Amino acid sequence: MLARIYKPAQNVMQQGKGATRDWVLEYLPDQPRDIEPLMGWTSSSDTKRQIRLSFATKDEAVAYAKENGIAFRLEEPPVSKIRPKSYAENFKYGRPDSWTH
Repeated sequence: MLARIYKPAQNVMQQGKGATRDWVLEYLPDQPRDIEPLMGWTSSSDTKRQIRLSFATKDEAVAYAKENGIAFRLEEPPVSKIRPKSYAENFKYGRPDSWTH
């Protein structure tokens, strides 16, 4: 079974990078979920989809996967650019956008 090692993106409601420091190892599904015809509920017999391990560093996650013989795919996080700007830029003269409120 293939595992995925990645660093989760920050939540939409989150400003800082508090919960995005850990690396996560989780298993990818082997088979699609089954749809129960009467009620329409989805189910799966794959219990490894419930496992989600957190590691402090990428090297720890890779070492764990290699030590336990887990085939894995490593996904590097995208590099985010920080554009410094000040509050005064909202009111500067010659601003390219029109003032909306």
